[in-house]
Amino acid sequence: MSIEAYDFDLPPDRIAHHPARPRESARLLHVASDGLHDRGVADLPDLLRSGDILVANDTRVIPAQLSARRGEARIGITLDQPRPDGTWHALARNARRLKSGDTLTFEGSTDLTAEVRERDPDGGVALAFNTVGEAFSAALRQAGALALPPYIDRPTGPLPEDQRDYQTVFADQEGAVAAPTAGLHFTPGLLARLAERGVKRTTVTLHVGAGTFLPVRDDDVTRHTMHSERGIVSAESAAAINAARQAGGRVVAVGTTSLRLLESAIGDDGIVRPFDGDTALFILPGFRFRAVDVLMTNFHLPRSTLFMLVCAFAGTDRMRAAYAHAIAAGYRFYSYGDACLLEP
Repeated sequence: MSIEAYDFDLPPDRIAHHPARPRESARLLHVASDGLHDRGVADLPDLLRSGDILVANDTRVIPAQLSARRGEARIGITLDQPRPDGTWHALARNARRLKSGDTLTFEGSTDLTAEVRERDPDGGVALAFNTVGEAFSAALRQAGALALPPYIDRPTGPLPEDQRDYQTVFADQEGAVAAPTAGLHFTPGLLARLAERGVKRTTVTLHVGAGTFLPVRDDDVTRHTMHSERGIVSAESAAAINAARQAGGRVVAVGTTSLRLLESAIGDDGIVRPFDGDTALFILPGFRFRAVDVLMTNFHLPRSTLFMLVCAFAGTDRMRAAYAHAIAAGYRFYSYGDACLLEP
């Protein structure tokens, strides 16, 4: 399966560097069974049905970008995900300068340190920090910065408004390096109108890791190894999703992160079960979706695993046509951009 099937040309001026204000004023391309429809995110209550259940990712983005020093050497660190043994996996620039046993100090903090426990060949390191829990979160807020995607133009680092803009209204459980960006379009007012429509709502947690920014390097996409991420589906959320579906409602995933987690948690019998663990589910055309009926998501990068996922969900030809329409019609792409609502 060649990566060329998932390539397209995107003019640089279609990349959004700031979100729509207010959030629900973003555009929404409805990819429906009867064609493409230009709508707005504010129209979502008219596009969903009473009894549908909206499933959003409630992960909270942490300031995962750190500037470390080992002696005189300066090393950029991007936290990726916590490990069961209490260490953090991180991506390191100039990782070749590090070895097991090295101690790192961090600019912006007077007392945060980390010991390098191991280093892997692709620039990853395992770090054991000298603090945990709320003290660690406070140290990150002091020393860290948002790890904004590289396509968002911030030559001097994140702006003050990014602290608010790059966090969803659902954000609750700390641990993500990157935002689940489909959720950025929602506001309390939009959620209230969805509730008035009779749309139910629940959340799941998938902590988006730094691996989400890594490109597919193999021309044969089936040989790509997907990064793993920690996910949680509570018993309460699983029960709400199953009840809505049994009553005839559709499961509407807010974002590819929610979709991947739900498809990881569903059994062969079509029942979503509680889930607490890692998922590295890589979805390509030919995948049989069992948990999700409708997907709301942003517009993704060419040649990315996320564009492959939406092609699997809605059809490669349909999505190539939808993206061509979006580019011609001036839709805004990527994390701070517009959205689409996909029906298989």
